[in-house]
Amino acid sequence: AVLQAALLRAAHTARTAGLPRPAAAAVSVVNALRAARGADPAYRLTDLVSALRDTLAVAHRIPAATGSELTALRGTSRQAYVPDGSLRLYGLFCEPVLTATGYAGAVTWTADAEGRLYTVSDVAPGGVGRAVGAADRAVRIGDTALTHRELSRAGLAVSGATVSPTGRLGAGAKVRAVRASGADWNGPPLDRLWAVPVAEQVARALDGDGHGLLFLDIVVLGSVREAAGDVLLADCDGLPVRLAVAHDDPGLPHRDNVRHLAAARGTRLRAVARLSPAPHARALLLATGHPTDPGARVDLGLDRLQHADLPALPPPAPTAAPPGADEAPLHLLSRRVHQAASGGRRVLAFPGAGSADGGRLRGCGLATAAELLAALEAAAAERSRDPFGRLLPADTGLFARAWLAAARYTQEIDRAWCAAAWNTVRATAPRTDVP
Repeated sequence: AVLQAALLRAAHTARTAGLPRPAAAAVSVVNALRAARGADPAYRLTDLVSALRDTLAVAHRIPAATGSELTALRGTSRQAYVPDGSLRLYGLFCEPVLTATGYAGAVTWTADAEGRLYTVSDVAPGGVGRAVGAADRAVRIGDTALTHRELSRAGLAVSGATVSPTGRLGAGAKVRAVRASGADWNGPPLDRLWAVPVAEQVARALDGDGHGLLFLDIVVLGSVREAAGDVLLADCDGLPVRLAVAHDDPGLPHRDNVRHLAAARGTRLRAVARLSPAPHARALLLATGHPTDPGARVDLGLDRLQHADLPALPPPAPTAAPPGADEAPLHLLSRRVHQAASGGRRVLAFPGAGSADGGRLRGCGLATAAELLAALEAAAAERSRDPFGRLLPADTGLFARAWLAAARYTQEIDRAWCAAAWNTVRATAPRTDVP
């Protein structure tokens, strides 16, 4: 509790100093710690590691950064909206939002005729109840009475539009919007989103562009069991892809819907997913076409599939799992990074504990990873003494830098392996047989 209070105080100090990005990152760490201590079923160690890595990385770079880098590291508390004239938008899907910082709501994704993505959001402090209920609230643009759920299937004509750098539509007093006809995923203009080669979509997502969304044509193969639960296994132009749930909160229907879809083996679907960097092809499933109704679509975080929605299929056959991330030698380093985040430096302080792991990493050609592992364990075990033989306080800065170096290295290697895994997708013409 004392450490969490100190971190929250640091976040408040950063916010008052005009540093909203590190302040938000620090609050995310505290929320992840509280979820871990409270045995929250939505807690994931990877979320804590990610939040801690981002917090330390920003704090480490800000003192030396200048120009555009410093601007990016400082972040913005409110996004600036610029005029964008008139827009004709087509609804894509709606997803619930439930953040570690205590915000909840819904975001509806739309696209224009050129394939540019725009979002309409309703996010405020709250929990899972607000995330579900926000989908049935009217969108806050103009005088339209469309709800988020309705907009995801319909269209919108906007005049005097204002748009943020991330594509979020503003709701200023001069903005006018009326309901318009929507478009099917399989027809123009939305079908152009699925015409972009998958490898190109992945590269764009890894570069931080395109909101991380992937538009995939898949064939359902079944399910694969992972430590966090079953994930959907699908074929994407010859590549086995793991499609995991976007959110594990039991109040959202993600997991139940993925389980139902996994039973529809052999079904061809169009899907929208968010890239999840991993050494294998992996993404978080957000929306799909309906398994039996070609003209319908399913928002997996809001709609609930029933057994009657599935096509009649033969009994399930065993599904062979593709190679997993646990077969990659990098896990010898990443598991130490995760152990330090969950248990502190003491779990790494045993001398010689990782010597065998270091040798295995070098044998696989990952010499830098072996050096980072050795530096991390040395920093964890380092304790100097004063002239009287008394232990001096541990150098927490040294350990933090060693941990950050290892965490950033594993992140970048995962990104590189992720790009390599998705690059095996065949460059084929868009399918015409997808229902």
